[in-house]
Amino acid sequence: MKEVQFIRRNIERWKDTETLVEAAAKQSPDRLADVYVELTADLAFAQTHYPQSRITIYLNNLASALHNEIYRNKREKWSRVVTFWTDEVPDVMWQSRRLLLASFVIFMLSVLVGIVSTLGDASFPQLILGQDYMDMTMENIRKGTPMAVYDSDNESAMFLGITINNVMVSFNIFVSGVLTSFFPGLLLLQNGVMVGTFTTFFYQQGMLGEALLAIMLHGTLELSSIVVAGAAGLAMGNGWLFPGTYSRLTSFRMGAKRGVKIITGTIPLFIIAGFIEGYVTRHTELPDVLRLSFILLSAAFVIFYFIILPFKRNHDANKQQNTIV
Repeated sequence: MKEVQFIRRNIERWKDTETLVEAAAKQSPDRLADVYVELTADLAFAQTHYPQSRITIYLNNLASALHNEIYRNKREKWSRVVTFWTDEVPDVMWQSRRLLLASFVIFMLSVLVGIVSTLGDASFPQLILGQDYMDMTMENIRKGTPMAVYDSDNESAMFLGITINNVMVSFNIFVSGVLTSFFPGLLLLQNGVMVGTFTTFFYQQGMLGEALLAIMLHGTLELSSIVVAGAAGLAMGNGWLFPGTYSRLTSFRMGAKRGVKIITGTIPLFIIAGFIEGYVTRHTELPDVLRLSFILLSAAFVIFYFIILPFKRNHDANKQQNTIV
């Protein structure tokens, strides 16, 4: 890469780093560390390809200044337990917004595949959901209790089992990113097809409304978290595939670190979703208005926390940087 191309590609990020150094006391340690890793990777590249250039001297000085700020402020406060959820997770979601969109698109296209396949082939639900599950569900429908599957076990045992299963599903989607971005996409495909198949089956039975009110009571948080977990897996997988100016290992580490934060941000949602599925979903006698209100409230929270809050924090940060400059 020619030096002028290297500079043009990264100059805006270096200017942002200068601003970050000036306001280092207000930044989280992880934010400073992430920028430092990126900057030292650029410095290593410059030292290798342009050892006598002024840009190498500039990057070395900038890296030294950031290094001093990091070690001056390396003692973390207990408040980080709070700021992790209020600041760090929204910030990493903003950095990963395109991956979140990609994960959502993959999931929704997979749901569409499940819908079309079920409408076109009556045996498709047995293939995807299993014959035993279909036999049990048909028996429940005949009894007039289509959602009895959610009342088949003790509340506490169901809550614990569902929560552990959901966390493991999301963790598997994330960890599969080690094998590149293709594998998180494949797991999103599997989950999406299951959702599309399940809902279309109940539509064919004339029970779509009741099924959605029951399923989405916990599924709004659960399925949203799976999509977010998909973004975490894509973040790690893209580290291997698209290292940019970094070494592939450095890029992978950065993607993995971002993915860990994202996946950690979904754990409380899975716990809440598991609690709802274990204790509340079984009560199909609850008023439809109440169940629909809770679904809409859950959707509003997901949109706010994973989309609106990250956008707002980024907008406020840019505003503050412009004020400093």
